[in-house]
Amino acid sequence: MNPVIINYGMGNLRSVANACEALGFTAKIAASPDETRGCSHIILPGVGAFGDAMKNLSAAGWIEVLEDEVRRKGKFFLGLCLGMQVLAAIGTEFGMHKGLGWIDGSAVRLETGEANLRIPHMGWNNVRAVRSNGLFQGLPENAAFYFVHSYVLQPARSDLISGRCTYGTEFAAAVEAENIQATQFHPEKSQKAGLAVLKNFLVRRG
Repeated sequence: MNPVIINYGMGNLRSVANACEALGFTAKIAASPDETRGCSHIILPGVGAFGDAMKNLSAAGWIEVLEDEVRRKGKFFLGLCLGMQVLAAIGTEFGMHKGLGWIDGSAVRLETGEANLRIPHMGWNNVRAVRSNGLFQGLPENAAFYFVHSYVLQPARSDLISGRCTYGTEFAAAVEAENIQATQFHPEKSQKAGLAVLKNFLVRRG
């Protein structure tokens, strides 16, 4: 078991690494794409704007390597927050941007429809687990997780959504598509429930 956390200049890397260590896993922070070659699990965290994330991933050569390691070889992948949004084909933050395209859909601004609900969505909210296996195995149906975001991934296929959250409107809090999993919330900041989600990812075996 040798997970890596991708360092592309957009994530809270140390907090993710610390969460892995709390679970008994040593996750390497990878500064170059070549460092993913021998890994078993890949974590893509992210805080910031969609276009900047894709620009950084492309400039450092991450996209080609991720396509090879995740899409072709089938290594386990977990996207966190912005790392979930860039899975979309298109992102609409500050213009139109091409995403990784691993999940058919778009990353769009969260519209709550309620004036008293501020954007960014920041704080604790319950997530309704749609599946009892995968990321949410062993968790209650409505566990609370910590969110900080203004955009959400809208998958074209609703069956890929494994967790849903309501903040004025309902949005995808987690998606799962075979070896690719992602959460809009921050498991590394979500205490026991977040650690349980992270563990469910890290114990996956090929």
